[in-house]
Amino acid sequence: MAATTTSLWMLNQSSFLGSSRNLSGTKLVAAKPHPLPSLVIVEAKAKTRTDDRTARHSRIRKKVEGTPERPRLCVFRSNKHLYAQVIDDTKMHTLASASTMQKPISEELDYSSSPTIVKGTVQLSYAALPGSEVAKRVGEAIAKSCLEKGIIKVAFDRGGYPYHGRVEALAAAAREHGLQF
Repeated sequence: MAATTTSLWMLNQSSFLGSSRNLSGTKLVAAKPHPLPSLVIVEAKAKTRTDDRTARHSRIRKKVEGTPERPRLCVFRSNKHLYAQVIDDTKMHTLASASTMQKPISEELDYSSSPTIVKGTVQLSYAALPGSEVAKRVGEAIAKSCLEKGIIKVAFDRGGYPYHGRVEALAAAAREHGLQF
């Protein structure tokens, strides 16, 4: 009797802890009772850095919301490029955007944030501009675009990234050029 209770207890604990095992059609076998039944066994979940970032971003999004009076300035950072959007969440509408992919910025900058690999050797292509300088240009572009459209106040959404490096440089440049957040 105790063995069945323990196995069901472990089954309930694993479903409570968010285990994603599919137990339909599984034959439940009575396990030996654990010597310490009050001990909770926690299984580690394998998560990627992207999963962790999206989880942080969803927690931030619960608190930061874009309105018509104060839209959300959202930042996305890839390994090579940087994107910023000003979004009105009530209408689900992008009001302004800037990125390193846009022609005015990409033509002005010879930019690559990551090292380039040429036939097995690694050549660093940081000679043009460091990432924080490029982020300053994107912040300047998004601020100018917002000011042209009459947007002065925004809510900053760092997108789950640490407020450091390129994200911090973009925010500082946007503040310097007239955005308030």
